[in-house]
Amino acid sequence: MKHGKKYVEAAKLVDRAKYYESAEAIELVKKTATAKFDETVELHLRTGCDGRHAEQQIRGAVVLPHGTGKTVKVLVFAKGPKVDEALAAGADYAGGEELIPKIQNDGWLDFDVVVATPDMMGVVGRLGKVLGPKGLMPNPKAGTVTMDVTKAVNDIKAGKIEYRLDKANIIHVPVGKASFTEEALSDNFNALMDAILKAKPAALKGQYIKSATLTTTMGPGVRLSVAKY
Repeated sequence: MKHGKKYVEAAKLVDRAKYYESAEAIELVKKTATAKFDETVELHLRTGCDGRHAEQQIRGAVVLPHGTGKTVKVLVFAKGPKVDEALAAGADYAGGEELIPKIQNDGWLDFDVVVATPDMMGVVGRLGKVLGPKGLMPNPKAGTVTMDVTKAVNDIKAGKIEYRLDKANIIHVPVGKASFTEEALSDNFNALMDAILKAKPAALKGQYIKSATLTTTMGPGVRLSVAKY
């Protein structure tokens, strides 16, 4: 893969053989973010889990103290007064069965997170084939299946993100934007790591966090020291 001149210059700042402490890595990724847009700072954690075993699955959510820097559109599936409650809390869209054909037939996906009240999961389940592969299916572990739609919407708008294992047992999460201060990125990073460390499956034998890399959307990866995890 051929990289552009900016990437090559940025990559020179990173010592490939070194494992950095988080504060130094955050300082470095800010320096290597050279794109014309505000790049996302991402954390990639390779775990020792085997997601094929249910008891080693990891899935949860955490509210980042300084948010993600991204405006998130929220869709809430609810009935009756809960629809009004969701909209009052700041949901971008809220409704019930009438939204199903819009998503199923018209391919409408103008939202980033889906919340549903438990009594709507039978309806939302019909969208499994559409929402599932995109990681949009509401889930109780992520706090997106709940009767407290106000709290769910407020948390998401405040910067709540979900973490989960992918098929290669890696967790990919946003830490914030390159324009954030180092302090804000550090606070977000620490909140994320605390949540993910607490989510360590009891059934896991051996090392939990095998490797960690911090990177920006277009920048080179910076390897983190995982000794303390």
